[in-house]
Amino acid sequence: MLARELEALTDGEFDLIANLSNASAAVYQSLDDINWAGFYALRRDALRGDVLVLRPFQGKPACIRIPVGKGVCGTAVLKDEAQLVPDVHEFPGHIACDSASNSEIVIPLHANGEIVGVLDIDSPTVGRFTEEDLNGLKLSAEVLERAWERSLNKT
Repeated sequence: MLARELEALTDGEFDLIANLSNASAAVYQSLDDINWAGFYALRRDALRGDVLVLRPFQGKPACIRIPVGKGVCGTAVLKDEAQLVPDVHEFPGHIACDSASNSEIVIPLHANGEIVGVLDIDSPTVGRFTEEDLNGLKLSAEVLERAWERSLNKT
């Protein structure tokens, strides 16, 4: 189970980038038929607007900044809810970082009660992700949220 693997990889480690690096590799290696797995961190900016900034990932180069409310990732943050998108080309405002991606799943990540980022996974196959995938990835997200909190709180 991916959540157990992530728990073992992040257990006791305080460095966020190290944890996200291993987590993106574990997700990428664990799931079939995906072409991108990684993270975006939320950066709050009162002057320019809140934005998601690229963090560790596996796959082709990606969009570096995504405004909150834009695309699947930005929508996940704006609504504070996971997005399971069977066909990204039908998602209003979809941002095509990789034209080979056809379906996507995004899960908001929280630390200390606030959204801090998202886990983003893409597939070249339309309809690749299921509710079962979403439920399993939510368990993995809980592990990552604890690791993110540890990095912020150093406890």
